[in-house]
Amino acid sequence: MSRPGDRIARVSVHGGHSGQFCSHAVDDLAAVVAAYAAQGFAWVGLTEHMPPPEDRFLYPEERKAGLDAAALMRRFAAYMAEARRLQRQWAPVLPIRVGFETEACSGALDLALHLISRFHPDYIVGSVHHVADIPIDLSPAVHAEAAERCGGLEELYLAYFDLQLEMIQALRPQVIGHFDLVRIFDPDYPRRIASASVARRIVRNLEQVRKIGAVLDFNTAAWDKGAQEPYPAAAIRQQARRLGIALVPGDDSHGVAAVGRHLDRAIALLAAEGFSTDWPMPGA
Repeated sequence: MSRPGDRIARVSVHGGHSGQFCSHAVDDLAAVVAAYAAQGFAWVGLTEHMPPPEDRFLYPEERKAGLDAAALMRRFAAYMAEARRLQRQWAPVLPIRVGFETEACSGALDLALHLISRFHPDYIVGSVHHVADIPIDLSPAVHAEAAERCGGLEELYLAYFDLQLEMIQALRPQVIGHFDLVRIFDPDYPRRIASASVARRIVRNLEQVRKIGAVLDFNTAAWDKGAQEPYPAAAIRQQARRLGIALVPGDDSHGVAAVGRHLDRAIALLAAEGFSTDWPMPGA
């Protein structure tokens, strides 16, 4: 256990996206890793996005670049090779865990299992970015479209957490990414996550997280987008602490400038809330 006065290790369980392998990021992966080393990180996880299962799940920037699902699969294979090279290169200085971040749209869970079998990542970050096959974090308008498809905003939350449970049970990820991403464009999210139907699903999912021994990504990227707090929200963090689930900082970096951003603030918040700052390293 950390003692008063000990320096708390700087880590990121969810980050390392780069413009080399992600169309909405910047910089080469080598430069991103070097930035983690320069900031004295104790360890870092590289968790690039998995490729989409079909062309219909391409993001606008991928379409603009002329990419398709097959090209993104090739790019993902190149990412895994480069991440392993960097892992070997930096081993004496910076322990690196090589992983990837999942999707949960139609076909994605089967594809993720295939990627795990083929590439043998050190760990995976289990994330949900789509509900009803609509990318909920793309824009407020698209988020509203997903809510309408589900029958309302609360129904969007219910569908999100149901899909998250399916992902957790199918993939058994070591890390759950941005647990409550569904709230990204909902300013009234505290009331939404406190509603009985949503709250039951949150507790159910957290109990499943505890059952498989996973940790939660304390994702600081929410602060970059104007949110009042990282993912997960305070009410969910309190439940996770009662269940004995660890939260580990993740900067969700998408380039050198985002490496370590808000990390000290996040660590201070977790420590103040009574979480252990002896961060478990996934896949170790």
